Amino acid sequence: QVQLVESGGGLVQPGGSLTLSCAASRFSLDSYAIGWFRQVPGKDREGVSCVGRGGVYSHYADSVKGRFIISRDDTKNTVYLQMTALKPEDAANYSCAALSSQGLCTIHARYYDYWGPGIQVTVSS
Repeated sequence: QVQLVESGGGLVQPGGSLTLSCAASRFSLDSYAIGWFRQVPGKDREGVSCVGRGGVYSHYADSVKGRFIISRDDTKNTVYLQMTALKPEDAANYSCAALSSQGLCTIHARYYDYWGPGIQVTVSS
């Protein structure tokens, strides 16, 4: 069974940084585009960022552009989301997802096949 697991979440002060990891088991991530999504209670899920196969193509939501960086290390079967200059409005449950792709990616959640359980990020002083 395909599994994705997020790690690296937690509490951080405004202006701080966190790096989330998305690790895959029972399948190889190198055939998939990976997306990061976030959701707060009562709001729709928001696409944050994605990276295509091979790591050449990536895309960011306007809300995080210039502050977040997505990267992948297929030798470790892991995708990372480096989050800097965090704001209280970045607080959410973050999840990663995998999409079978030729090279591009999308931050529209409906296209993704496999999902991790999510991890909480809290931004507060």
